[in-house]
Amino acid sequence: MTFKRTIHAIDTHGGTPMRVVTGGIPHIPGNTVYDKMKWLESNDDQLRKLLLREPRGYPAHCCNIIVPPTHPEADAGYIILEQIEYPMMSGGNTISVVTVLLEMGMLPMKEPVTELVLEAPAGLIRIKAECKDGKVKTVTFKNVPAFAVHLDAVIDVPHLGKVTVDVGWGGMFYVIADVRQFRGLELIPGHGREITRISSMIREAAIEQLPVAHPEYPGVGITVSQLSGPTEDLNADWKNVVTMSSGTFSWDDPATWTGAIDRCPCGTGTCAKMAVLHAKGELPLNQDFRHQGIVDTVYTGRLIEEAHIGVRPAVVPTLSGTSWIFGLNTIVLDNDDPFPEGFTVGDIWA
Repeated sequence: MTFKRTIHAIDTHGGTPMRVVTGGIPHIPGNTVYDKMKWLESNDDQLRKLLLREPRGYPAHCCNIIVPPTHPEADAGYIILEQIEYPMMSGGNTISVVTVLLEMGMLPMKEPVTELVLEAPAGLIRIKAECKDGKVKTVTFKNVPAFAVHLDAVIDVPHLGKVTVDVGWGGMFYVIADVRQFRGLELIPGHGREITRISSMIREAAIEQLPVAHPEYPGVGITVSQLSGPTEDLNADWKNVVTMSSGTFSWDDPATWTGAIDRCPCGTGTCAKMAVLHAKGELPLNQDFRHQGIVDTVYTGRLIEEAHIGVRPAVVPTLSGTSWIFGLNTIVLDNDDPFPEGFTVGDIWA
């Protein structure tokens, strides 16, 4: 029996499923992991679609490809794949990659703490993993600098009206809106469909009305929206729900006003939120910020120092969270499969 592609992966989740590809990918050229990511985007985007679309994936699925590092300090590299993009950085995916590398024996585990360095497209990510009895209990990483771009900006969202938002960078650009602006809407699973509808519309309006730029990543814009609000959970400080795009948005087609909810508390989204709070004077350095997701799991962030990105003031965040392995997977593409890029159907895809 022969297949067009045979890919070995470990399936994990931190709420959201985050697949980690450990074998079966040919050499990816590039002098840095960022270069490798751009090569993959330009030359083999079929792989991303194969792994994340049906029947092998679904709208909220993310994926990571382990690659050899190019930086002498790094222990491993990884490329992050999502439904519409190749992110520079992702917190939940980083936690899953670390969990796989250590629990599967790809890198040595040292108890009680393993320290390692990963090379993401955004650069070096320094990590401490708390380990016990061969398991990764908590992963803490030092993220790239985060910063606020727009604070309390008012945008005009068709069908919603005026909406006040912030925009921050935490490894991706997020538009963040307080959920209390929308009467009756709660950050709970039962309101998932309405959360995605409102969030996708806010994201598109923000893309059109609020320019953003990162001096190190030209062309990267707002791609993710976050609804934010208070929590009644004593184990958390704030709650959020991030909506990822799962297809092309069109104001002319209400069926596209949707997306996929990040089931975890969102690592880079937490970092963006902390940067915004710091810029407003509401979150000082060296204070834990416990961010709760839609299924009530919590990531703990902390701003450890101030920095600059170009001329823009920024902060350096750390983030702690947990991921769990739930499957060992060999994914194949049959030579006769009529869907080498997978497929999407409008009942659950934008």
